[in-house]
Amino acid sequence: MTFTLGKINPNILRAEVALWDAIPLLSSLMIDTAFLGSRVLPLVEETAEDWYVAHRHDSPDGSYSLQIFVWPPGTETKIHDHSSWGVYCCAVGSIFEERYERLDDGSRLDHARLRKTRQRTWSIEDGASSVLPHDEGIHRVGNPGNEVAISVHLYGPRLGEVDGRDYDVSCDYVCDRRED
Repeated sequence: MTFTLGKINPNILRAEVALWDAIPLLSSLMIDTAFLGSRVLPLVEETAEDWYVAHRHDSPDGSYSLQIFVWPPGTETKIHDHSSWGVYCCAVGSIFEERYERLDDGSRLDHARLRKTRQRTWSIEDGASSVLPHDEGIHRVGNPGNEVAISVHLYGPRLGEVDGRDYDVSCDYVCDRRED
């Protein structure tokens, strides 16, 4: 008997397996009072015009990146994907996430047609959200509230040279995003 993966991308399959380990790990950080007290809660008083990564720790072997995002009221990312798996929890306040699916076949460079499939608000009580690489995790994240929100993100290793892609639904455009 022969088993084949068919059209399943083995990189996506490995990402799905990694998420099973990453979600409980990140969830345990959300109840770690030392972590929250030293890395998250001091950020509540910070002010900024746009969202930013306040802390980042990359593993020496490149297997993960832990990042803490600060979301001033009314800020949001572009619609984007990642070249790695990712999981995040909201630690302070609430953030929204919109998910998108690609309607085109990806054959035209710089072109992508998207459709929003869902929107959800996340707070600390809601657990973790996860995304798979590339087209399996197109989303936008932001802070809909009037107070600062803070989220903690854990990303796996990149599957390519670029960090991900940014999308513009107003003109069906997509472009590679390189890390700053």
